[in-house]
Amino acid sequence: MVVGSVLVTGGTGYIGSFTALALLEADYKVVIVDNLYNSSEEVINRIELICGKRPAFYNVDITDEAGLDKVFDEHPDIDNVIHFAALKAVGESGEKPLEYYYVNVYGSISLLRSMTKHNVTNIVFSSSATVYGDATRFPNMIPIPEHCPIGPTNTYGRTKSTVESVISDHIDAQRNNAKKQGNPKSGEKWNAALLRYFNPCGAHPSGIMGENPLGVPYNLLPLLAQVAIGKREKLLVFGDDYKSKDGTAIRDYIHVLDLAKGHLVALNYLREHQPGVKAWNLGSGRGSTVFEMIKAFSKVVGRDLPYEVVERRQGDVLDLTANPALANEELKWKTELTLEDACADLWKWTENNPEGYDQAPRKEFVEALKKH
Repeated sequence: MVVGSVLVTGGTGYIGSFTALALLEADYKVVIVDNLYNSSEEVINRIELICGKRPAFYNVDITDEAGLDKVFDEHPDIDNVIHFAALKAVGESGEKPLEYYYVNVYGSISLLRSMTKHNVTNIVFSSSATVYGDATRFPNMIPIPEHCPIGPTNTYGRTKSTVESVISDHIDAQRNNAKKQGNPKSGEKWNAALLRYFNPCGAHPSGIMGENPLGVPYNLLPLLAQVAIGKREKLLVFGDDYKSKDGTAIRDYIHVLDLAKGHLVALNYLREHQPGVKAWNLGSGRGSTVFEMIKAFSKVVGRDLPYEVVERRQGDVLDLTANPALANEELKWKTELTLEDACADLWKWTENNPEGYDQAPRKEFVEALKKH
């Protein structure tokens, strides 16, 4: 019994693929669009191996409105969108700002225009904790609540906060227009969730699905994993002069399985409650320093991993820890998996798939899945 139909943009990427899996396991029909710029189509096979269902896939760029129209035309049952497709490297965003605004902002506008033409009225947006910028500039804002003022400190964060504004204005306008036409009820079907999250990590416990960045990974744990398998000589730690207990920056790490479930429950909330525009933080509420993460991952690997401290990165802030109380209360969602789980799952994935999706999954892992 299919409960609904969802277009997942950027659905072959890391968080997108895990969310597509969670949706299929919850009996949604899933259609993925992705241009494979930083992902592999092989993940579609892995999703099917794990849950026995295969999402439809289209190689379409998020900035291609006509291409998106075609997908909606071919799947008139799609009534929801979860929007991940974006460029996402903080450092690179400062070097190529026009590219980031084009893909992230113009791409989102193309998507919203296409959705509106096809009367698709619910969108869950993959935003980011970077929209808050340096929350330590305000008293009592760590851990960060949703009412913390928006003030991103880098281009990537500014593209995300801009898209939040575009989506909010669009949903509010659709609702107001319906009111003006004397039909407020029809406006209530327009809803958006802005999900702000922190540092997703981990992999599928089966060992056959995980993060597969095609170039240099930008995130701490995948970089550490590459050090552990010898692909990288050492980890670069950007700054050890922060005002934290060990001088390194503090981040809120969240297992990708928990994060995927967060997208599923947010979509269900929009469909059930029709709240208009809602922002939720998805995080554990527990901050970890870079050195703590190195220690936790080294423990799973069984040896100390080499690192070198270099200067801070432009736009990096001291502490990005979420206050997830609102999501805990309204979505009845909280993280269930630990940092240790994330490290163990990531190591199982990396150790057994050093070439990521370019190599076949291990036979015994696939066999173990069949027994479930």
